[in-house]
Amino acid sequence: MRFAPEYIACVLNDNFEDAKAELLGPLMAIQYAHLVMLATRGIVSAAEARALRDALDSISQDEVRAVVYDGTYEDLFFYLERLVIARCGEDVAGRLHTARSRNDIDMTMYRIRQREWLLRLCHATLDLRGTLLALATQHHHTVLVLHTHTQRAQPSTVAHYLLAVIEQLERDSRRLQAAYAATNQNPLGACAITGTGFDIDREQTSALLGFSGPTRNTYGSIATADYLLESTSAAAVLVTGLGRVVQDLLLWSTSEFSYLRLGDGFVQGSSIMPQKRNPVALEHARAIGSKALGQAQGVVTSVHNTPFGDIVDTEDDLQPLVYGMFRDAHRMIRLVAAAMATAEFDAARLEARAADGWATLTELADTLVREHGLSFRVAHGISAGLMAAHQQAPDRALGALLTEVAAAHVTTPIVHDDETLRRILSPRHFVEVRRTWGGPAPEETMAAAAASERQLSTDREWLQAHTALLTRAQRTLTEQAAAL
Repeated sequence: MRFAPEYIACVLNDNFEDAKAELLGPLMAIQYAHLVMLATRGIVSAAEARALRDALDSISQDEVRAVVYDGTYEDLFFYLERLVIARCGEDVAGRLHTARSRNDIDMTMYRIRQREWLLRLCHATLDLRGTLLALATQHHHTVLVLHTHTQRAQPSTVAHYLLAVIEQLERDSRRLQAAYAATNQNPLGACAITGTGFDIDREQTSALLGFSGPTRNTYGSIATADYLLESTSAAAVLVTGLGRVVQDLLLWSTSEFSYLRLGDGFVQGSSIMPQKRNPVALEHARAIGSKALGQAQGVVTSVHNTPFGDIVDTEDDLQPLVYGMFRDAHRMIRLVAAAMATAEFDAARLEARAADGWATLTELADTLVREHGLSFRVAHGISAGLMAAHQQAPDRALGALLTEVAAAHVTTPIVHDDETLRRILSPRHFVEVRRTWGGPAPEETMAAAAASERQLSTDREWLQAHTALLTRAQRTLTEQAAAL
């Protein structure tokens, strides 16, 4: 077939280069697995199987990656087929394509590559969780005022904040694991649409390629893209959530806040301003995450409103966008984890800021409810009134002001001395009494951290098990191919 120069330049050349970079390994694994199955089922003879195996063995992946596309073949599959023909002749070489199509080959390649990226993303996410857990363990008692609507709201702790992030990342890990399960199913054997009349063994090729099993419906095997969208969406949720955290970290790194200081290896200076210490690693993380999100949205848009079947919209031109999305998501997570491993919180400054701005007034209202039997709404009004009164008369004693303000709301006198009020309004007291399940009290955050440590261990075991399964499958495939 003679291809137009424009088609070569605009499509085939780029697709060939992309396939060399990302799909050569998966394609070679598919060749071997399919060959072993054909030989096992007697669809090719032992002699033909050995000839085909030797031909595949003679192909150097490094040499293939160095090939310059010349437009005389359509894609990487046909280039490899040309190499096999050159080594064992067209008749024998052609037998390798029995009971398969580029349709099911392509979908199998994409799933193999995608699951690799999912495992890498799982690994990076686990490392980030471990880094944040180590930080949380250091800061169960470090007070931090949290914000709602960008305004100071209530005191908490650094550990409490980080554990909220960790819980989110735990859910991200579950989404990635679910996406892996959806991805790790084998389309090989579906052929173009309807499977084949040959007595093939799809379970065997699934095991040899490390899949959990074959996809069920042969048309769905080559038509569906939901596994791709599920993985893309899981990554998009991850980078979106982490990006919101990075926003906080960048704010805390400003000279106005000065809550957080990154290690020297993750900051840059200015070419003109000697005093600058720019937290650029976090800025890069934010930008890279935004790039990953944009690519994820591009994937969904590319698949949207395409026919339910084999079509190029979900294939060669789309895959680089998928891999770019995974690559950037992985970069973002690694960068945040590495930067935060060097992070230092200014505990004294954090506590001082938490004590400023009446962020503990909720506890005063709660105390009035508990000790004086008031409704919360009345207690809320008295507490707000105390703040207003103090702003008008900052030199007056808090106890006296409270009694005066309360008299406008209730008939029973409300009396607290200044020392008691200062204790009630202290950020540390505020935190220590909030022993609600999931709250910021140190004993609660310690328990939550222990639970997150256990979950991290469980998720690491999941990752190790699935990684080991792929390693064993590759070893088995190599051994069985060698034994042909």
